[in-house]
Amino acid sequence: MAKSMDDPNNYWNRELSWVEFDRRVLSEAKDASIPLFERLKFLSISASNLDEFFMIRVASLKDMDNAGFKKADIAGMTPKEQLKALGQTTHELVEEQYDIYGLLSKELNRIGYKIVDDTSILNKKQCEFIDRFFEDYVYPVLTPMAVDSSRPFPLIRNKSLNIGALVKSKTGDKDETEFVTVQVPGVLPRMVEIPGDKSGKTMILLERIIERNFERLFLNYEILCTTVFRIMRNADLEIDEEEAADLLKEIEKQIKKRQWGEAIRLEVETEADERLIGRLKAELMIKKDEIYEIDGPLDLTFLMKLYGIDGADEYKAKGHTPFPVPELPEGGDIFGAIRKGDILMHHPYQSFEPVVRFVKSASTDPQVLAIKQTLYRVSGNSPIIAALAEAAENGKQVTVLVELKARFDEENNIVWARKLEQAGCHVIYGLVGLKTHSKITLVVRMEEDGIRRYVHLGTGNYNDSTAKIYTDIGLFTCKETYGEDATALFNMLSGYSEPATWNRLSVAPLWLKERFLYLIGREKEHALAGRSAHIIAKMNSLCDPDIISALYEASAAGVKIELIVRGICSLKVGIPGVSENITVRSIVGDYLEHSRIFYFENNKKPEFYCGSADWMPRNLERRVEVLFPVEEDELKKKLKHILDLELKDTVKAHILTEDGRYVKHSLRGKNAKSINSQMQFWKEAETEHKNSGTKKSDTDVMETRRFIPEEHK
Repeated sequence: MAKSMDDPNNYWNRELSWVEFDRRVLSEAKDASIPLFERLKFLSISASNLDEFFMIRVASLKDMDNAGFKKADIAGMTPKEQLKALGQTTHELVEEQYDIYGLLSKELNRIGYKIVDDTSILNKKQCEFIDRFFEDYVYPVLTPMAVDSSRPFPLIRNKSLNIGALVKSKTGDKDETEFVTVQVPGVLPRMVEIPGDKSGKTMILLERIIERNFERLFLNYEILCTTVFRIMRNADLEIDEEEAADLLKEIEKQIKKRQWGEAIRLEVETEADERLIGRLKAELMIKKDEIYEIDGPLDLTFLMKLYGIDGADEYKAKGHTPFPVPELPEGGDIFGAIRKGDILMHHPYQSFEPVVRFVKSASTDPQVLAIKQTLYRVSGNSPIIAALAEAAENGKQVTVLVELKARFDEENNIVWARKLEQAGCHVIYGLVGLKTHSKITLVVRMEEDGIRRYVHLGTGNYNDSTAKIYTDIGLFTCKETYGEDATALFNMLSGYSEPATWNRLSVAPLWLKERFLYLIGREKEHALAGRSAHIIAKMNSLCDPDIISALYEASAAGVKIELIVRGICSLKVGIPGVSENITVRSIVGDYLEHSRIFYFENNKKPEFYCGSADWMPRNLERRVEVLFPVEEDELKKKLKHILDLELKDTVKAHILTEDGRYVKHSLRGKNAKSINSQMQFWKEAETEHKNSGTKKSDTDVMETRRFIPEEHK
């Protein structure tokens, strides 16, 4: 073999790989073939992604560096080296974001949507309107804060927009400047429409209205200079689960600290006065390379609000409504349908409604004895939570594992956990030291021939909102082997029972990684023996060194390996003697690619698996995850078709190159076809729906599409 599998040169750094993913999201904002408002959406998403990346991943690296942690990652980079590299590449990314914002702003102006970022260009009537708006709605809400010997520098809330200024007293002999600041109120709309523009819409940002009237807040002072600024803080919770007497209360306490963690990034406007920047830098204890000078409005996530305004439909992509699952027509007996055979669902192309109905039906069915479910992220008004509460009130045995440590959903999950407890459900708050990320529901039903267990397994959360914008796989089965494993899993989660063997499921953190390594190794042995060997694996992220090493060994043995990895990928392609048989592609489209599907050819006896786990150390070693096989031939064909179509995508696919860049797929040859796999799945779901003769619900309407990846959550 040409190189050692442990050579750091064989790996890309995880964090730099994530930045490449956000750059792929940003590339959609540059694509002139995409409707303008969709491009605004992608620009907003890239900004939101970057915020969370700083609050979690960069913050974690800073913690390690501050603690003197010098151990290198698999790519041979220490935390300090990673921070330095990230500083350079994220500054470049932000510059690219604002270059694109400038281009999109011109496009908006051309079609009659103006975002005013300078009040000096407004006419007298428009100025009168914003001054009146300030007087009536803004001024009463503001709290101007001076900083002097008796008033310390205020706590600046994480991600809040603020206006800082240097001022000088108009009275007395004092020549010295003082620092003042005002928080732009988040309770008011960021964009304010200025009426009277017959040619379109004119909108001004709230911070510009405040800046124009800044002297009103400090009447006895001369305003020397102002700048809008925003800070990112360390939002990574530190929870000592072993010592916590009450995990729920401990997490509540830590959530409050999230707004006031260490400042790790400061954004200021490009033309900001150096004295003002120096004051902020000193007070926030920010380093020079952690300051981002922004040529445009700070916090581009406001563009998602612009995307949602009425009257711009011609500049947006056509929305889609999920199609019914043919085997599960609305109003039908869902348990009877599952008894006929396993049912595979492909969301969002097929509706998530059967999953909700599965729990709802179980909650009222007199034959159902028990419901057990894991919940990681649920929607704000979850029908599944309501059904579980109703089931407990109806006397069912209801056990729910609510993962309180689901990052940025902690508060939401605490609310649901309490509601479920009040309804009489037995609520488990996850396991000490582990996140429970598996997606599984077990319904135990008394039938004529005895107890029957119905199981739902999925790759995505039990969230009816994100199920319309994330691509995921779900499986219904009532096979006894799956039911036995589901029972064993819930017994393990609720007590100390650890099964000696599993029938069908593979569960992390104890068994799943070993299973994956075995399956990859088996393909390697087939290839070495001259037998048919092929791996296709689709996931969100790939950075586990043991898995990558196994893939390298399989590739070196001659196994053809095709990877569809949306986000982080630490594996390198094209290394002589190591990864010449591996290709990697990433699909970034209107819907977040979230499903995990694994195909192992196994000498022409193919095996298919789906599950909740990516190939990351945290998923395989520090989380409760479930991998499940799909065994029915027809369902295997469906999964193979999904993989094959995504491998043929020529519109939304980005191909990983040997130098670590991702190049968008380009059509070659006169007979080359333009294939957008996501749009093709919609067409196929529509065709299947028409052929099935089932009615389509008009209540399952798509929401505004927006995604935030979970790589750093």
